[in-house]
Amino acid sequence: MKYEDLMTTAKDAITIRRVFGEPYEKNGITVIPAAAVSGGGGGGGGHDKDGQEGEGGGFGVRGRPVGAYVIKGENVAWRPAVDVSRLFAAVAAVAVAYLLTRPRLAKIRLKKRTG
Repeated sequence: MKYEDLMTTAKDAITIRRVFGEPYEKNGITVIPAAAVSGGGGGGGGHDKDGQEGEGGGFGVRGRPVGAYVIKGENVAWRPAVDVSRLFAAVAAVAVAYLLTRPRLAKIRLKKRTG
């Protein structure tokens, strides 16, 4: 794939259509899902000592749900999505940090008492 083709494909992959899903309606309530979409890519080209040329590249796109707009009559409300995995990872990271620093804090307190 040529570098120009790669960048065109990347531009097509990262669009507003990837951020907001198709609205759907049920019982007079319209829901428009939203996601956080990010991407990146790179490429390059060159030649070796024998004069052979080549080029290449790649890109990636990542998306995750962030919530939805809920429309009921004249009212619009934002309903955030809760990512339980991220929440659990954050709580676990704080717990591990606490457990790792606890012995050191105990030594510091002991030195202050005896010092």
